[in-house]
Amino acid sequence: MINKERMLNTFMEYVKIESETKNEKAIGERIIADLKELGLEVYTDNAGKKLNSNGNNIYCYVPGTTESEAMLFSAHMDTVTPGAGIEPYVDGDYIKSKGDTILGGDDKSGVVAILEALRIIKEQNLPHRPIEIVFTICEEGGVNGVKEVEFQRLKAKKGIVLDSGKGPGHIITEAPGQTRIYAEVHGKTAHAGACPEAGISAIMAAAEAVSTMKLLRIDSETTANIGTFKAEGPTNIVSPLVEIVAEARSRSVDKLNEQTEHMINRLKESCEKYGAKLEYKIENCYYSYVLDPEDEHIKTISGVCESLNLEVVKLPSGGGSDANVFNLNGIKAINIGTGMELVHTTDERLKIEDFINASKVVLKLMTM
Repeated sequence: MINKERMLNTFMEYVKIESETKNEKAIGERIIADLKELGLEVYTDNAGKKLNSNGNNIYCYVPGTTESEAMLFSAHMDTVTPGAGIEPYVDGDYIKSKGDTILGGDDKSGVVAILEALRIIKEQNLPHRPIEIVFTICEEGGVNGVKEVEFQRLKAKKGIVLDSGKGPGHIITEAPGQTRIYAEVHGKTAHAGACPEAGISAIMAAAEAVSTMKLLRIDSETTANIGTFKAEGPTNIVSPLVEIVAEARSRSVDKLNEQTEHMINRLKESCEKYGAKLEYKIENCYYSYVLDPEDEHIKTISGVCESLNLEVVKLPSGGGSDANVFNLNGIKAINIGTGMELVHTTDERLKIEDFINASKVVLKLMTM
């Protein structure tokens, strides 16, 4: 039933619309127009004002024609950088981007897979369950848009988030929580040639702290990374300031707290050693979740995939998604793949077969 040519064309059009995080207005307007063209009612909230974005979360409710329970389907509209001037093209089994940009399959592939299923339902007048749609802003960089979702509007207690790699049979059963560390190391200026011993190098203190941290892969559940290490100034002045932005992730709350504390302690110890001053704050971006692989909702999704002859793999993820926040707010949300690969890089690509299959899974779930 899925119209492959239309799906590919819509995806190509969507990724050409610039929508880096906090610049989702244009893609949101296009999605709203496409939903209204199907005769659907659309609602937008005021999340953008709270998050300094020019877009808002989009909601659409389609009343059911069967007695099946309501189900939520969700994807995010924003992309990472560099996401301006994307030129998509088909290369064999994949869609790729020309030039030095991402593709934007993360997560416009999810948006289009949902939209195509809705189009088929409307065109063929298919019986369907009550359907709730939420397209979010500001997912990249901390899943912030979904935190502003008006959950009192939502009726569904189960949902599907389309925001993962591989095919739709790759079902995420666990995802980590994340903390973010914002730190400033303050030193003391002095002339680097005449009297360097009178200064305190913020760079030395910060660099030594980072060099002693456990970073990248900590264990099977835990990772940590320094994203920003910034110090600017002339070479003849002892550096007075370093800015650091770092993160820790773990599927274990205890390990997440332990890793975060470890990174802060290394900064404290180094600053004390050099006489520098440390200022920091810790942001809890989102919390981890663990779902039973034998949960009935997961079994339903697995059954749909198997009925379409798709391989089913239940696995943990190293990244968070809107599913973390939906689960925290009482909606059992399962994140499934849409065919995206090498995301957040300029080598990003989308496997066409998996992309089409994702929409087939959505359509079958909607019409059960």
